[in-house]
Amino acid sequence: MDQDRIEGSARTLGGRVKEFFGRMFGDSKLRAEGKMDQAGGRIQNTVGGLKDSLRDGDRRRS
Repeated sequence: MDQDRIEGSARTLGGRVKEFFGRMFGDSKLRAEGKMDQAGGRIQNTVGGLKDSLRDGDRRRS
């Protein structure tokens, strides 16, 4: 598993926590930061998945 997938998943989870507390306390800035972190985490996770796919494809050709 690529490091980007691990970091992306952690970033997504952290974003969910931020968004939750933003909603709980009525803090729209914290909520927005949480949503941005989630989006960034999903992108990073996707990049890691692509790297894994490319790496797996190279192994199959060998």
